[in-house]
Amino acid sequence: MTVAMLLTCPNCGSRSVEEFAYGGEVRPPAPPQDSEPRAWFGYVYERVNRAGPQTEWWCHTSGCQLWFLAERDTTSNRVLRTGLPTDLHDA
Repeated sequence: MTVAMLLTCPNCGSRSVEEFAYGGEVRPPAPPQDSEPRAWFGYVYERVNRAGPQTEWWCHTSGCQLWFLAERDTTSNRVLRTGLPTDLHDA
């Protein structure tokens, strides 16, 4: 039997990934508005997409609508931890 990936919403608890929307990997802040086009190209289009633990944005779209962070191992698809941005972030 195949089990769907579970995410733990900080507000609602553990739920099937089908209740959530993926928001992308956590990235550094946007470059200043007067930056060179290359800096903006990198910010808009380039992603790390690392193999292993990666911190990502998720939204509980079928529940409380909360945006939160999840640390997920991209090689196994295992969710290592979830939390609010104030509690969980890539340093």
